[in-house]
Amino acid sequence: MAERIQKVLAHAGLGSRRELERAIADGRVRINDRTAKLGDKASSSDRLQFDGRPINLEKKSQVPTRVLAYKKHVDQVVTRRDPEGRPTVFRKLPKLEAGRWLAVGRLDINTSGLLLLTTDGELKRRLEHPSYEILRTYAARVRGQVDQAMIDRLVTGVELEDGVARFESLREADDVHRANRWFEVTVRQGRNRVIRRLWASQGVTVSRLMRTGFGPIALPTGVKAGSYRELDAKEVGQLAKLVDLKR
Repeated sequence: MAERIQKVLAHAGLGSRRELERAIADGRVRINDRTAKLGDKASSSDRLQFDGRPINLEKKSQVPTRVLAYKKHVDQVVTRRDPEGRPTVFRKLPKLEAGRWLAVGRLDINTSGLLLLTTDGELKRRLEHPSYEILRTYAARVRGQVDQAMIDRLVTGVELEDGVARFESLREADDVHRANRWFEVTVRQGRNRVIRRLWASQGVTVSRLMRTGFGPIALPTGVKAGSYRELDAKEVGQLAKLVDLKR
C-alpha cells in the first residue's frame, strides 16, 4: 500500500518525519528517477533514492524496530557530530545493517540519565509528539528554600516565557534538612529545559538533573554511564502501544 513518502522513509529508519520533510523540500529525495515533492506517495515497488543512494524499501521493511535505553552521562551531547569535539551518545552504539539510530528527544549537556534511541522514525516522532503527553520522570537536586506554597505553585502551573508549564507531580526524595535537596518530578511536556526553568521561576537553582523514566521505561540499572540496555520485544511493544502504533 502506498503511503506518504516521508512516512515510508521514517519507517525505514532514515530520520524523523519532520527531518525527512525538510529533505524532500530540499530536493534530496528522488522517486522513480524524478525529484520527489511533499505529498508524493511511495510503496515497496517504487525506486527511491536518498542523497543519491538507492533505498531498498523491501529489505528495510523487514528490519525489526529496535530501541535502546541509554544511560547518558554529563558532558555527552545528543548530536552525531559536535564541532567542539565533545563526546556524543552516538559514538558507541550497535552497528546497523540498515537505517540509523535516532534519539527520542534530547537531554542537554548538563543533564544525565535515560535517553531512548530507536531505529524507527515514526516511533520517534510519536513518542516526542506533545499530543501523547508521555510522562517523563526526573531526579532534581536543587539549591534554595522550598516550601509547600512553592510546591503547590509548581504543580498548579506557572507562566514561563513560552507559556504555562507545571510539574505533573513533585515529591521530596531526600532528607529535608540538607542544604541540597533532591526531588522527584514528572512532566508531560518535552519543552526545552522546562524543569530547570520551572525551578528558576521560583528562585531555585537545579544543581543536578537526571532523567529516571520515560513512559514505562526506567533508567537501566547495572549499566554504567555511557552505555545502554536494548529493550526486549515486549518493552518495544509497550512503547508502540503507548502511541497507538501498530507493529
